[in-house]
Amino acid sequence: MNQRLILRNLRGKCALAGLVSFLLLILCPVLKADNIFAPPVINSAEPTYTTTPPRLTITGTNFGTKKPLVTIGGISAIVVSYTNTQVVAQIPLSISSTPGSYDLFLIRGQDLFPISLAFDVTIGEGGTQGATGATGPAGIPGAPGTPGAPGTPGLPGPIGATGSIGPIGPTGSMGVTGSVGPAGATGATGSIGPIGTTGSIGPTGSVGATGATGSIGPTGYTGATGAQGSTGATGVTGATGVTGAAASTGVTGSTGVTGSTGVTGVTGITGVTGATGVTGSSGGVLDYADFYALMPPDNAATAAPGTDVSFPQDGPVSSSNITRTGPSEFNLAAIGTYQVTFQVSVNEPGQLILTLNGADLAYTVVGRATGTNQITGTALVQTTEVDSILTVRNPAGNSTALTITPIAGGTRSVSAHLIITRIQ
Repeated sequence: MNQRLILRNLRGKCALAGLVSFLLLILCPVLKADNIFAPPVINSAEPTYTTTPPRLTITGTNFGTKKPLVTIGGISAIVVSYTNTQVVAQIPLSISSTPGSYDLFLIRGQDLFPISLAFDVTIGEGGTQGATGATGPAGIPGAPGTPGAPGTPGLPGPIGATGSIGPIGPTGSMGVTGSVGPAGATGATGSIGPIGTTGSIGPTGSVGATGATGSIGPTGYTGATGAQGSTGATGVTGATGVTGAAASTGVTGSTGVTGSTGVTGVTGITGVTGATGVTGSSGGVLDYADFYALMPPDNAATAAPGTDVSFPQDGPVSSSNITRTGPSEFNLAAIGTYQVTFQVSVNEPGQLILTLNGADLAYTVVGRATGTNQITGTALVQTTEVDSILTVRNPAGNSTALTITPIAGGTRSVSAHLIITRIQ
């Protein structure tokens, strides 16, 4: 609260101070040069409220050169500065905060016999603060002062807001490829879940495409040729017939006896038969298995993103090369190529994907945006190691959990199927 002091001079109260001053002038044989025996006179007292606590500036004459004593309403006020013509004192808080009328006393500090000057002051409500005046022209800059000693470092300020991300720098050259780390240990195989009840036999699937004919094995090595037998001995030449008479042709003599045929040479040893080539794989289906679920009671809970659809019941199975390890995981024992077909009825728009050994097979994603049709998919999956694990999964990162539709379109439980066929 701004306050002001209204100063009123009570002349009657100065009578005693004047009498004492008069007596001192009579008793003192010589007046001193600084006129210390002249009575003090207060001309004005102006309060200022630009400091806390507010101050009272008292102006007048003959205040002396020593620090005076100032009281307001009987409470001592701290003297801030003083000269022979002006005294500045702090207004006590109890006075400045309580409107009313108070006595103001100023007692010079150099009097042999203290002389006080009394006034009556009234504290009232302060007026409304005036508008700020226009800023005056800047003064001429003063000469630079001597640099002060370095101050004590302040506490670290708060961390500023993170700046915007700078532009992406050019791509660095590719680093040297590190050596391949050791293969991690194979995790323990989970326990086999309980075997579900056997459902009714589903319709026979269409016959798969004929597998490619295996390549012909290499021809065996040709055996070495046996040694040639020795030539038999030449037979004896028959005797020449008698020459006939010149006039007529004589009778041709009989042909001599043919010599006997020589002995046939020994037959060479038969070469070793070449090894039989590898038999190519036969075309057609090598193994097959049908796994299915009936809703209800199967898949009662929704399939959240990153979880697998269950096919807990067993249909026709050709061998032990394709088996289950749980309601939603299936073991492919042999290395080869498998044709995988699945169909699932769901309530929401969504997607399904095949995984192999826990890794998504991105090329197998199928889905639907709207409608009530089933989600179906067919893909070829190649394995590179024995006992690979296959699942059908709601892909991780999708926002929707899938409800496997129960009793769709009628009163019967609806089936979902996973058919796995090894074709190579």
